[in-house]
Amino acid sequence: MVTRLRTLLGDHPGTAALKKGAIKSDLVEFDFVDYSPAHKGFKPMVREAAFDVSEMAIVTYLMAKSFGKPMVLLPNVVVARSQHGHAVYHARLGTLKPSDLNGKRVGIRSFTTTTGAWLRGILANDHGVDLNSIDWVTFEEAHVAEFRDTTKRAPAGKQIIQMLLDGELDAVLGEKIEHADLKPLFADVAAEEKAWFAKHKVVPINHLVVVKQSLSQTQPAAVRELHRMIEESAKGISAAPHFTADEMRRSLQLIIGYTAQQGLIPRAFSVDELFDDVTRALV
Repeated sequence: MVTRLRTLLGDHPGTAALKKGAIKSDLVEFDFVDYSPAHKGFKPMVREAAFDVSEMAIVTYLMAKSFGKPMVLLPNVVVARSQHGHAVYHARLGTLKPSDLNGKRVGIRSFTTTTGAWLRGILANDHGVDLNSIDWVTFEEAHVAEFRDTTKRAPAGKQIIQMLLDGELDAVLGEKIEHADLKPLFADVAAEEKAWFAKHKVVPINHLVVVKQSLSQTQPAAVRELHRMIEESAKGISAAPHFTADEMRRSLQLIIGYTAQQGLIPRAFSVDELFDDVTRALV
């Protein structure tokens, strides 16, 4: 019997073969839903369990788990990247470096984005920034409806980069943009990323894959087959993220710590808690 799975997966190097139908199975078939960018589908997955399978930002998953949402993590990374280049400031207003952010006004699309959590963790733990001193300005609510967001919402109609250019923000996290007046907050991004990796031995994970808890409980063979197919889709694709079990655990452990430190979840989960008996065996 073939299980048809309503599936949200973005267009990534490691998912291309799967989405084109090049990876075959006698157990699983996919009904792909179209959200572009994929993160637009995270809210309906978290709030309505809209899909059987979904790409999911790791911080959104951690927050959803803290509120008991019935989803289970798979050890399939579909987006991972260094984060230092995703922070900019308005250079015409003066030079700004990470340690200058205390007391400043900083914009971010949503306070709960995974890139934002990684960058705040880097700023706080590697550059001594007091995150509580920053006046955070946000533009979107959290995917997880139960989370109480205490940040200041930007006025309706305002755009994050334009606010930075107009001097209404001192810096922006989570954006990477080429503009004559904007410079990276980390002056030498490549050097910063290299030094950070040397210190932490971690490649930051952004998005993995989750399934409905009920699917894992009632059709474990389909979940194992899903994992196999995603792995096969990414095999041999250099642009796709590739993690050993230890590398994945280190990355997950660090982002769990950052997320708890920032008050996005009430406690730091163990890595094993993120999986169930079916998916933990796949790590």
